[in-house]
Amino acid sequence: MNQILIAEKLYITPEMRKKKRMYKIDFFISVFLVCVLFSYYIYAEYDKNKNEQVSQEILQSVTFEENIVDDTTIKFSNASQVVILNTKDPFEVVITEQVEEEEDVTGELIERNTSVTEKGTKYYTESIVDIPSIGVHYPVLKETSGTIDNIDELLKISPCYFWGPAPNEVGNYCIVGHNYRSAKFFSKVINLEEGDIIQITDLTGRMLEYAVYDKFVVAPDDLNCTTQLTNGKKEVTLITCTNDSSQRVIVKAREIVD
Repeated sequence: MNQILIAEKLYITPEMRKKKRMYKIDFFISVFLVCVLFSYYIYAEYDKNKNEQVSQEILQSVTFEENIVDDTTIKFSNASQVVILNTKDPFEVVITEQVEEEEDVTGELIERNTSVTEKGTKYYTESIVDIPSIGVHYPVLKETSGTIDNIDELLKISPCYFWGPAPNEVGNYCIVGHNYRSAKFFSKVINLEEGDIIQITDLTGRMLEYAVYDKFVVAPDDLNCTTQLTNGKKEVTLITCTNDSSQRVIVKAREIVD
């Protein structure tokens, strides 16, 4: 028996003890990291569900008015220009025209239900996007300034206006939304196919239907899809991320005209 105990003592060398200690440390670090990642996942899911609830609350508060004029539309000075993006180089102006500022506006002005994020960004609901085939039903948010400076913050709440004319007007109405690889926001936009219907309802209650005619993937800095050269037609462009977030999925739709 003593010989066996002595043999075991001789077998467990200082080097083996050091390795055993390192294995224990690695194990505890691994457990700690798993707990951190699991906590982050729980928090992320909680945050997404909370923002989904906020989005639906905004949707329920939307009211429609007929024969109204939008007082939040950006008004142009006499020296301003309307810029239409180039299909080849989105940063090159290819068409510009002088626009006179409209002084006398007739009709009842919209009183927007403006909200403010925690960081102070003011926004309002510009339209509602419905895509029956994938269960999308969300308000489209827009900064009151008319810019997209704080769009990342708003995108956590709902899909957002990115570029283009007012909803359901001639031009390319571009909407961007997150892909959470779930059923929320624009996660299932990547599954849309040619012929699927996108419905846009503006704040006058007018709903137009658009049929998907193209879908493709581009690099994150490729803005050709936002071109306003639509040959006088009304179009909608949906923008979201691929599942690995490395590229952008673009879905193009055109108004259905009887």
